[in-house]
Parts: sequence; C-alpha cells; structure tokens
Amino acid sequence: MKKRIYPFLLLATMVCLASSCQSDLDRRAAAFEKAEAAFLDSIRNAGLEVVLVENNAIVYNHCFGYKNVQSRTPLTPDCLFRIASISKSFTTTALLQQVEKGCVSLDTDVSELAGFPIRNPRYPDTVITLEMLLSHTSSINDSEGYFTLDAINPNVNPDYANAYNDYCPGCGYEYCNLNLNLAGSFLEKITGERFHEYIVGHILRPLGLYGGYMVDSLDASRFASLYQLSEDGSGEYVCTDAEAYEPRTERFRDYRMGYDTPLFSPTGGMKISAPDLARYMMMHMNYGISPEGVRILPEVLAREMQRPRSADENYGLTLWTTDRYSPGDTLVGHTGDAYGMRSAMFFSPEKKFGFVVISTGSYEPMDPANIDPTGSDAADHNVLTRTLTLMYDHFIR
Repeated sequence: MKKRIYPFLLLATMVCLASSCQSDLDRRAAAFEKAEAAFLDSIRNAGLEVVLVENNAIVYNHCFGYKNVQSRTPLTPDCLFRIASISKSFTTTALLQQVEKGCVSLDTDVSELAGFPIRNPRYPDTVITLEMLLSHTSSINDSEGYFTLDAINPNVNPDYANAYNDYCPGCGYEYCNLNLNLAGSFLEKITGERFHEYIVGHILRPLGLYGGYMVDSLDASRFASLYQLSEDGSGEYVCTDAEAYEPRTERFRDYRMGYDTPLFSPTGGMKISAPDLARYMMMHMNYGISPEGVRILPEVLAREMQRPRSADENYGLTLWTTDRYSPGDTLVGHTGDAYGMRSAMFFSPEKKFGFVVISTGSYEPMDPANIDPTGSDAADHNVLTRTLTLMYDHFIR
C-alpha cells in the first residue's frame, strides 16, 4: 500500500510547492504593478513593458499603457520597439564571432579595416584598435556626427580632426555612437554580408528571435509608437515614428558595402520585442549560450565582452557593469535612449536573473547632471531607474 501511495504524495507535494511559488510570484507582481502604475501615471508615461527572467526562463511579462496613444491601442508583448543603444551589443556580438573565426582580432588596427586612416591627429603614432572602438576608449567623439563615416574620413571631411578628443587613444573614456557605426561597417567588410542580414542570420534566427535593423523587412503593424515631449512648451507628446522607423528605401538603392552601413544604425537601430530581447539577454547571461543550448559565442569571448575596460565607468565591450539599480547585486547590461523611447537590459550572470524595460515616452526632460556611462539619464525619478529599482525590490531583494 505504501508503495502505491508514495508517488501520489510526492506528486501532491510538488504541485503544492509549485502552487506556492506561483502564488508568491503573483503577490509580488500585484504589488509591483500597483507601485509602477502610480509612478507611470505621475510621469504621464505613454506605454511601458517589463520582462523578468529567473533561472533561465521568462517568469513575468507585463505591459502598461498604449502601443499608440492617439488610437488608444493597448501595448502587447508582440510589439516591436526600436531599442536604441542596446543595439550596440548585437554589433559587438557579431564581431566577436569573427574574432572566434580568426578573421579579425581585438588588437586589429581599425585603419586597416576602414580603408582610410583612423588616427587621432594629436597622437598619430598610436594605433586605434577594434577593442578601443567597442569599449569607447578610442578617443573618437560624435562632434562631427555619426550617421555617415564621412564624419571621420580625412579624404572627405576637412574638419575630421574635430572627431578626436585631446587624450591618447586607450587612455580615456567617452561614449560615442560613431565607434559602433564604424564597427558595423567593418563587419560588412570582414564577412561580405550586409550588416542587417548578418545579424539576422547569425544571431537572431539561431536564437529563434524576430527583429532586425531593416525596417522594410519587418511587420510594420507591430511597431510600438514612440513619443517625445513637444518643444513648444505645451507639455504634449509628439509621435516620432516617422524618424524612428524610417525605411530609408531610397538611400539604400546606391548602397556601398562597408561604408554606408550607418544607414542600418549598428549603434542604435535594432527593432525587437521585449520578450525576444529578454531571450537574447539570457544568451549573454549564460556567457554565450542560450538556455536551449544554442551557442552564439564561445564562453571566453562572452566573458571578455562583459569585462570592464574603464575603471571609473566599468564599461566593457558595449556592456556595462553596475549596481546602480540593485544595491548589493552587480548587474551587466545596457540602456538605450532615442526618439523619446528609453530601454534597459540588465542581468546577473551569477544569480541568473535579469530585467528588460522599454518605455515609449514619458514626461521627464533629460537631466545632464545624471547621464550614465551608456548615455542615458539615470536620475532617481527617471523611468528606467525607478522601474528597474522597483523590479529589483519587489521580485529579487
């Protein structure tokens, strides 16, 4: 009799434990949603989505507000967002795949890849390496722009020297979008594939994710509208979709491989859903391999990507290490900020939890005094800081 009852008791115990865990998660989620909804209302947030990952699984996903404010269409988990600077990590991941193959190294002189000199004129004998570009220690800046490589090409721009800072390459940090648009162009030259096609074929598709940098290749009906505050002082939202999701079809017709790559915006142009971004995050949380066993990067290079290069900023190769949002727990990740949208992806490789937050617009002017090493406003009232802190407090602490 005991042998017949024991499996039943074991199954019943397991069901009870699972039910208890789910009930606890439900209680935490309800408390978080109450606090978050009150906060979002206070900053007139247009729409926001959060994803919580624990133990290599998405355990919570919730949407607040609207996909489109004018039509009052609710935000849903299948919505696609332009995630801005988190996009940089996709570019770096792709280049590290080429490092693995031996096609390039982190010590490569980027002048050899560019086809024109990339040298700080104040330090002409100092090589600028790929590692310096990916860690923002190259001494390059965005003062001449970053939507075209003409900005730094001495054969085209007579003012190219303005695109370099006064310090020696490798000896200082300045967050710079041009670094990653250059890096994206190098990916095309190394692989012979268009940037967008490479990212889809070698990162997104193997992980089973939907997204990309090419607007025309995606289902436009899934784009979440993005909003900025009007500059006329009225306090009203202005939709920025025309810029954020511009197809640039005409400009692609005369595309030059390895030079016009900024049209894809390797530095900030990825469009992806929040749950799929969380699945991509889990690959990095596991040092290059997905929970399903799909290897995107070798562990040694995935760890190199997370290793900080700048002591003060703790910035690695397009991934930032910080405890700003999680006192007592160090997280790795990145933020994004463009067209009114603000995004965050942070994870703990050791404890196997992580957060994704994407906001489509809030009433919160940028505070220059609180810019973090990834270029976003990190003030306590900021939608990313407050939301990440609330998630950590309610679900992890």
